[in-house]
Amino acid sequence: MAFFLMKEKPFSRKWFLSYSLIIIGSFILATGFVLFITPYRIVPGGVYGISIVLHYLFGTPVGLMALCFDIPLTLIGLKILGPRFGFKTVLGFSLTAVFTDTLTYFWGYEPLVQGDALLSSIFGGVLIGLGLGLIFKSKATSGGSDIIAMILNKYTKIPLGQLIILIDSFIVLFGLAVFQDWKIPLYSWIVIFIAGKVIDIVLEGLSYDKSLFIISDRHEEIRDKIINNLNRGGTYIDGKGMYNMAERKIIFTVVSRRELALLQEYIHQIDPRAFMTVIDATEILGEGFRSLNEKLSD
Repeated sequence: MAFFLMKEKPFSRKWFLSYSLIIIGSFILATGFVLFITPYRIVPGGVYGISIVLHYLFGTPVGLMALCFDIPLTLIGLKILGPRFGFKTVLGFSLTAVFTDTLTYFWGYEPLVQGDALLSSIFGGVLIGLGLGLIFKSKATSGGSDIIAMILNKYTKIPLGQLIILIDSFIVLFGLAVFQDWKIPLYSWIVIFIAGKVIDIVLEGLSYDKSLFIISDRHEEIRDKIINNLNRGGTYIDGKGMYNMAERKIIFTVVSRRELALLQEYIHQIDPRAFMTVIDATEILGEGFRSLNEKLSD
């Protein structure tokens, strides 16, 4: 994942929003670890995965150990990669460590849900993903193992995303080796998967819109349906059939799930042989949807 150095005007609305996201995100992230993950010895990768293993081996505080990893890794990253880690990243991992050990002091190491590691994995993954998503939304990063991945990426040219997966998987297997329990990596991978999906939702939003590519000899009638009945726009793309080299008009448009059903029914009635590709659109920016200006001003 990318590392950011972004500056907002101090004490501006955007500045307050950005730092509020870091504080709230760090607290939610810590809550996920304390209430759901740590009590069941789940190892969801990253420095907190290592810290949880060390806690059960030596009794060390989870947050403090994570901070002991984050600080030197950030300094090494600054030396090797340059100034890619701003104050927000330092604040984010510092607050997460403080919140984690403070909550642990008051709550202890008892799980919120007794005797149900699977349910704890699910809700722990949701909270971790939500917390990280809010931190990322503030243009900060989680530090830790991400920095290791960036350093390895510089020297190996292996894609960053693959390196992060490899590092997290290695940490999960480290937990397996220590705890000698196959349930640990299985629950841990559930947490990693769910957290990743929730991060995507927080950063990109939850969208039910569909992107359509439509090829039909009745393209003018379909165009009229889209514009006049669905009140949507679209684009004609000039194409050529690969089999018979015939010139074709391709319609590209974006509709909601309900509008998709209406449009499919209409196309089926007028041209059952039409060709349609339906693609999930994770984010739509532009006229008729959320504007790019609104997204960048968040």
